[in-house]
Amino acid sequence: MTSSLSIMIGRFLLGLYFFVPGITKFTQQNEMLDYMQANGVPLAQPLLWFAGIASLIGGLMLMSGRYVKLAAFGFVIYVLLVNFMMHDFWAMSEDRVPREMQNFIKNLGIMAGLLVLAGYAIWRAPSLDGWWRSDASKA
Repeated sequence: MTSSLSIMIGRFLLGLYFFVPGITKFTQQNEMLDYMQANGVPLAQPLLWFAGIASLIGGLMLMSGRYVKLAAFGFVIYVLLVNFMMHDFWAMSEDRVPREMQNFIKNLGIMAGLLVLAGYAIWRAPSLDGWWRSDASKA
């Protein structure tokens, strides 16, 4: 497998990882809100909407190869916030620690993949001009 093919597949899978939960944030909104509020997340309702929209748009950006570096760095920030707001295992009851520590570490691995992807992607300033072209397009 060529490196460009493996990067394309990895980019698509990372995009899918965010896109599908983005849908869930709207289709299972009550459950998501309950989970966020149980973790003490302030402004849970607007943050849920923001997270859902960001997950859908950013996931599509990664899957389609458009503004990859911007999406990857945006998701790095997103994953950091989620880790410290939702998976703060050091502040949880003992019965929740193993699962939340696993989620925290898993998210670090996802963040590592995003950073590697961002390292390979070209920078493309956000613009409506030519937004439909992939980052690899020369025209």
